[in-house]
Amino acid sequence: MIKANGIHHIAIMAADIREHIAFFSDVMGFQLSALFDMHGVPGGVHAFLHMDDHSYFSVVQLPAVKDIPIQLGVTHAGTGAGPSAPGTMQHLAFRVDTLDDLLAIRDRIRTKGINVIGPMDHAMCHSIYFAGPDNMTLEVACSTVPIDPRAWIDPAVVEKVGITPAELETFKSPDPYAGDGGRVKQPPYDPAKPHQAYPEPMYKAMIAAPDELILKSTKFEPPVKVTA
Repeated sequence: MIKANGIHHIAIMAADIREHIAFFSDVMGFQLSALFDMHGVPGGVHAFLHMDDHSYFSVVQLPAVKDIPIQLGVTHAGTGAGPSAPGTMQHLAFRVDTLDDLLAIRDRIRTKGINVIGPMDHAMCHSIYFAGPDNMTLEVACSTVPIDPRAWIDPAVVEKVGITPAELETFKSPDPYAGDGGRVKQPPYDPAKPHQAYPEPMYKAMIAAPDELILKSTKFEPPVKVTA
């Protein structure tokens, strides 16, 4: 069965990318792995900070971002339980492997002068909570066993959010698709489906272009040539 097997990177918008790099390097211990002009985005700067060889924390800075006001309850949740606009990040949880690791990362964060609440025992995980730059709500969590759907899918909540019994079964057991070797063609444009927010003529031209042309026209190289 083919499915995404983790998070390669999560990209956060920054008013000041240097502030974010300093915070996540110093406070969280993430090594700066990449800092370059953002591909295809004039004026954009992109950073990648290493969590492990498969997961990165990414930061983006665009020229107009510093002039966009933060509004708690709209652009940001503000607290772990607060609301924000649909499609925005409510909070971000990083992972460690053990409860000892969770206490150790809490120690690290506190030595940097950052207040941390927790651990809290959520039964499915233990979590600590703190704030990051630009009013980010952050968490570090550890789970010692996988989440058991039998214990954690609440029938009352399933009904409350409008999921039917048939839908629930499909959500618990997605179709076991194994891929078709990259041969599936772009589907026709359907306005009822989610779409990226490009200008419509540009977007339709992009999705009409052959996949090989997109790959060829977007092949980038590292900004610094490395010699052995």
